[in-house]
Amino acid sequence: MSTNYEKIIQENLTGFYAQLNREDAEKCLGADSKGDGFGFRAFGEECRVGPHDITLSGEKAVGPKGLLISLYAVYAGPEEIRVEPFKAFKDFEGSMPYQGAFSANSEKILVPHVSLIKEKQQTIKTVFDGRDIPQGSGGDFSFVLFPLPKIALCYIFYLPDEEFPASATCLFSVNALSFMPLDGLADVAEYSSREIIRFVSE
Repeated sequence: MSTNYEKIIQENLTGFYAQLNREDAEKCLGADSKGDGFGFRAFGEECRVGPHDITLSGEKAVGPKGLLISLYAVYAGPEEIRVEPFKAFKDFEGSMPYQGAFSANSEKILVPHVSLIKEKQQTIKTVFDGRDIPQGSGGDFSFVLFPLPKIALCYIFYLPDEEFPASATCLFSVNALSFMPLDGLADVAEYSSREIIRFVSE
């Protein structure tokens, strides 16, 4: 029996393929053609978007990450990603109703793991096709991850000390809204943060 996620994923895929121009789709997704589908990395895994399903690491993606990838397929435009200047979620127009949930689900959940994240940051960057950001960007350490080819997340961390607790901040590439609706962006950050926790907890 299909889940609600599966039904929406299939609706999004049907809409995506109904308007398909393969060359344009490759450019919009930042993907390579693979048979009747498209391949790219998503949430640190090999992803394939096909006419009937989405797979992550060869397994059918029928949950929230699959839904976000299907939204990305429908929504992403041909504009090139512009990573900097990074933009706080609160600075996106219309973000007010989502700000509390964004902070709790994308930033605060990382706070108990900051020390482990620092130890394993190179592995995290490798998995997410990430990179360092220029010195002077703030924090005790920081990095940029690419949960989707045209959406970048900048994570800035402070380690705990005698005066202040640990903290984590998540910023977005400046034109992220060209590739995902606002509520979807919040969820992309949430599931990226969950994947970071999973990696450091293994």
